[in-house]
Amino acid sequence: MPKQTQIIILIVLAQFLGTSLWFVGNIVVPQLPVTRLGNPDLLGDLLAAVQLGFILGTLVFAILAIADRFSPSKVFAVSAILGAITNLALLLPQAESGTLLVSRLSTGFFLAGIYPVGMKIAADYFEKGLGKVLGLLVGALVLGTALPHFLNSFEVSVDYKIITLVTSGLAAVGGLLIGFLVADGPYRKAQQKLSINAIPFIFQTKKFRRAAFGYWGHMWELYAFWGFLPVFINYYQAEHQVYLNTSLWSFFAIAIGAISCAYGGVLTQKISSKKVAFYALLISGICCLVSVFSFEFPPAIFSFFLLLWGAAVVADSPQFSTLVARNAPPEYRGTALTLVNCIGFAITVISIQLLKHWVIHFEIDYLFLILSLGPIFGILSLYRSRL
Repeated sequence: MPKQTQIIILIVLAQFLGTSLWFVGNIVVPQLPVTRLGNPDLLGDLLAAVQLGFILGTLVFAILAIADRFSPSKVFAVSAILGAITNLALLLPQAESGTLLVSRLSTGFFLAGIYPVGMKIAADYFEKGLGKVLGLLVGALVLGTALPHFLNSFEVSVDYKIITLVTSGLAAVGGLLIGFLVADGPYRKAQQKLSINAIPFIFQTKKFRRAAFGYWGHMWELYAFWGFLPVFINYYQAEHQVYLNTSLWSFFAIAIGAISCAYGGVLTQKISSKKVAFYALLISGICCLVSVFSFEFPPAIFSFFLLLWGAAVVADSPQFSTLVARNAPPEYRGTALTLVNCIGFAITVISIQLLKHWVIHFEIDYLFLILSLGPIFGILSLYRSRL
């Protein structure tokens, strides 16, 4: 097996194992003894704590230029192991809500050393063909994101203690795989000193700004769409008096994105990452607008619409990350990827909260219409750019 193929497999596998700390939390948290008491606010807070921790973590990692000043492979390994340890705090006997919140917040913080740093490692190895590699990497993460919906669709129940132990073990294994088997890439340009001007310097490049703006437009839509898919499907069922397995169709609509990410990566061998990102963003933007009328569709057309949207909404993600990595200063590539992720996930908090407010006060027919602002912004950022 060629060495580059081995590197791809190791990075994708380790990234998947490490980020399982995030998406498996959606299975574990509702089973925790404290959340079984029926406190919906605590349940929501525990689920949101990982995302908040990730935002804080990426901010700290970016300001301190961790992935550029230190070996990214070692940063990944240490972060995965520490994330596994903080995840185990969920198993502490008689743990109170504060302990659980700190556990999930800390786990999210260390995930900042896994997801964007994994992309940095890939970028250091693949100057050419990065779009294909990141397509596989993000595709694996999308499949992991869809997993809880799949398990819920069949009402599969596994004890949270077993899941927590296994997840922590897998994350630690992922860290060790990178730490011992993946050296720093040949295209890494190390930054030895901490510079307070690093972030302003990164944003001086117009091409980088364009790529970052496109990514942020994409993020405005992505997680809000994923988060409110069950609400969208349930409303359609109520309107048409038909049965659709909400969890299963949520799984299909999210999981198909794994295929589109991988296929989009393959397409970059023939067309540019910019074009793949542009057309995926265009299709998902059109879906946002068409969603207003989608409740009039017959079930077969509605189901196809969900799959089309699910494929398009995330296919641009690895290509935007590719464009960010390629157009960032090489010595600050890790910082750039981490910072763009930080701002992107902060944007998702805003769009998700906006939809939560909309569901309570306005008609659900227009729920996803406001998400079209993201694709529109992203398309304008890419249009006529020379990325």
